[in-house]
Order: sequence, then C-alpha cells, then structure tokens
Amino acid sequence: MKKYLLLLGLALGGGLGLTSCESFLDVNTDPNNPITSTPNFLLPSIISQGFQTQMFTSLTTTYITQYTVRKTPASSTDQFTLSNANSTNTFNYTYFYSAGTIPTMTAAAEQEGSPYYIGAGKIMLAMDLAHATDMLGDIPYTEAFKGAQNYTPQYDPQEQIYQTILTLCDEGIALMQKPAAENFRPLYVTSPSVSGDILFRGDTQKWIRFANGLKARQLNHLVKKSSYNPQQILDLVGKSMTSSADDAQIQFIQAVAPLTATTNIFGTTRNNYATATFSTNIIKYLNGNVGGAAYPGVIDPRLPIMATATSTGNDPGVAQAATANIVNGFTDFYSSWYARDLGYFEVMTFHELKFIEAEAAFRAGDKGRALNAYRAGIRAHMQKIGVGGSNGNPAVTFPLITQAQIDAYLASAAVAQNEAQLDLKRIMEQKYIAMFLNPESWSDLRRLDFDPAIYVNLRYPNNANATLAGKADYKDRWPRRMLPGATEVLYNPQAVAKLFSDVQATSNDDYVSKPLWWDRP
Repeated sequence: MKKYLLLLGLALGGGLGLTSCESFLDVNTDPNNPITSTPNFLLPSIISQGFQTQMFTSLTTTYITQYTVRKTPASSTDQFTLSNANSTNTFNYTYFYSAGTIPTMTAAAEQEGSPYYIGAGKIMLAMDLAHATDMLGDIPYTEAFKGAQNYTPQYDPQEQIYQTILTLCDEGIALMQKPAAENFRPLYVTSPSVSGDILFRGDTQKWIRFANGLKARQLNHLVKKSSYNPQQILDLVGKSMTSSADDAQIQFIQAVAPLTATTNIFGTTRNNYATATFSTNIIKYLNGNVGGAAYPGVIDPRLPIMATATSTGNDPGVAQAATANIVNGFTDFYSSWYARDLGYFEVMTFHELKFIEAEAAFRAGDKGRALNAYRAGIRAHMQKIGVGGSNGNPAVTFPLITQAQIDAYLASAAVAQNEAQLDLKRIMEQKYIAMFLNPESWSDLRRLDFDPAIYVNLRYPNNANATLAGKADYKDRWPRRMLPGATEVLYNPQAVAKLFSDVQATSNDDYVSKPLWWDRP
C-alpha cells in the first residue's frame, strides 16, 4: 500500500506541477501536527513503547512458561499452538514504535548537541533488539530503519545481533559518561512539562548500570556456547544494579484515555486474563505442597501477594470448573500484586541480576559468592513485593511481609543454607519465582532445556500441539521461538521464506520447535 501511495503522489506531483504543490503545502501547514521535534519529546515514547513491546510478548510467554493457564482449553498458547498474531506486536512495537523512532531522536540530539539522548537511544535500541531476537531469533538490523528506502529488509543472524547489542551498550555507556555540561539539554526535563528520561529521571549512572546488566543477561544466555565466560558476566554484574532502586521498570501512576495504553497489561482494565488462572506449577513453588520441589510445611509468604492463599492452580490443557479459583467474584489472577492496574511492569531488576550473579558464580566454582547472591535475590524480591497495600480494588489488599517472615523463610528448608546445599536447581527455582510473568523466564527455560530435574513441577500440556508432542525427546517438545509477525508474512514474504529455509522448517509448528542460535551448542 505504501508503494501505491508513493506512486500516486508522484503522479499527482507531475500533473499539478511541483511549484504549485509546494506552495499549497506551505500555506496549509498544521501547527498542531509538527513534523520535527526536540529529543526530549521523542524519548518518552521510545521508552514506553519499548516496555509495551515486552508487555505484549508476555501475553504469550506467561502460558509457555506456565505461570498461567487457561481455565478452558482453547488449543492455544498454553497447549503450544502459536500463530503469527502472537508475535505481531513484538515485531511491530520494536520496529515501528520504539526502535523505529530512535534514528529521528538521535538526529535531533546530534544537531543540538545532547549526547545523553544519543546514549539513551543506543541503550534502548540494545534493549529492543535483545528482546526481539531472544523471542524471534534472526531479525532485521543492518537493512532496517530506512523508511521508504527499504520496506523489505533482510534478516541478520542472531549471533551478529548479539554483537550489535553489546556494542550499542558500550557506546551508550561512553556517552552517558560525558559531563553534563557537554549537553545542550538536560536528560530529564520537568518544566513546563515532564519530558525526556521517564525511566531513570535523568540519572545517567542508572542508565550505565542498566546497560551493564543487559550485557550480563545476554552473555548469560550463552551457556551452551564455548565462548561462555562466567567471570565476564560477574564483572558486568559488579558494574550493574546495586539495589531495587535501580530497577528498569515503568510504574503506571494514572489511568489516562485510552486506558488500553496507559494501564498494566496484566490489570483488570485491559482484562487479558479474565479466562486465566495460575498454573499448578507456580502455586506448588509457593505453597510447599506437592511435587519434586516441595518443602513440606514451608509456605512462602509471597503466596497471598503473588496469588491468593487459596489458589490451587491448574494444569495446562485441563478444563476447570467455572467457579474454581474465583476470588471476590473475579479470577484469582486479578488478586495478584502483579495485576494492579497502576502497578509495575519490570524489564530488568536488581533481584534478577543477583540470580544471574548466583548462576555465573556457581558455574565459575565460586559457591560462596553464588550462595550470597542467591539469598540476596530472594530477599530483594520479597522486600519489593511485600510492602502491603491495595491493588485498587477495595476487596483486595496485600499483606506486609515482615522482616521476621523474610528471616524465617531464608532459614527454612525451601532455601539453601550452605554451599553444600546450593545447586543449579535451587538457584533457578527461586529465580523462576522472582521473575514472575517476565518474558525473560522463557529464555531461562529454553537454555536449560526445560530440564525436569531443575523445573520439577512443569507439566507437559494435555492435548498439546500434536506436531510438538510427536518430537523425539522432551527437549524438542517445547516451543523454542515465536513465529515471524503477521505483518512480516504479508509485507516481507521473501525474507520470511528465507527464515524458514535457514532453519529447515517445513511448517509453522516445525519452525517454533527449532532452537535459536544461543540455544544450540
């Protein structure tokens, strides 16, 4: 359609004469729709839409990672039937709304001399690309973001994208280290209206810590590669987030029309989980009840905050009575701290970094550091969500997690008490709890092959997608990637066809079962 509009415009230009056309456009410039902007008015959208990208992805991944299941089976994501529609927003919000605006902001920042904005753009681009490639695999970059010059960019290999992410982070860090005096415009503007850095409010050190944390996360994905270097990851963690105050998150503080864009993707207003409940998998981790990860008698104080004290969960693909797991007249999912309309959406947190540190230290043989980081990650997550209060619904209030409760849980059988008790299973089960609903959990499950010795409560879905269920072993029976977005199938079909050819996939179901580059030795 864009090509046809371009040709029509050229035809009209030739018939009317360029001079008269230009004169007409000059007279009819709409002052309420500017075609240029300063970088402080572009960065907020880049940040918010980048976070929105990951929100939309989570609507698929929460079912694959078995945080949630549907109360009524629907041959959908929790039974491993994926479609191009599942990933359309992941692709479109990356390329059209967040990363696609970065070149415009960068050009404006370069023109006025504001390197902090260029640095923020590079780090945000790294975040956008990291998320897109970890969900989709190969993605466009070298031919992307060219507008009308190229509507059908080729896809770059994921290994190359990973190098780009690391480079962008390094370049962004270098720019954030420049003196404030070298910037024409402050990174965070509060008057006459708030604009600029809505993520860290102009704190360049937090941007630097975020970039280092992003590098640590991406490098920790490479456990199957000979290049995996746990010491490099530990060095980056040491330069990353120092407390939960550094968390890269958006907090919804005001519901503004349209509410579908300004409230939590997990909240009641957007109502994406009206037919969902918690999986038995996550509930078993919290109630110490049944399964190989059970610690009898140890009830996690996070249970009535993340779910409810009475939540039983459900297995994927199993029908549940309409009245089951209903609390205060609505599905128990909406009783969760994570389902507050004006709550947080977390992209990267301090507690995640502590679990990355624990895993890397464990793999490096430094069990003392691993144990300390593991326990610090648990503590940080409990302190963050255990602040008490309401989710906006008068019928739902969250209990406070006291220091005594934290101490008791850390001293319980549910938590490794010494180096001898610590293993990868212990680290990853606590990370799985603390990363509740975050799409990054899918990366963990994939790189650890959904190992039942680590994730003991996972249940293969009842009546799962027959193509995946027919694979030779459990490693290949779980989704390993999302499909290309529906818009790419429609408007960039040759590049999509090459994707299928490169991974030797003959069908959509075959494609989603193929491991990504970092998911293979």
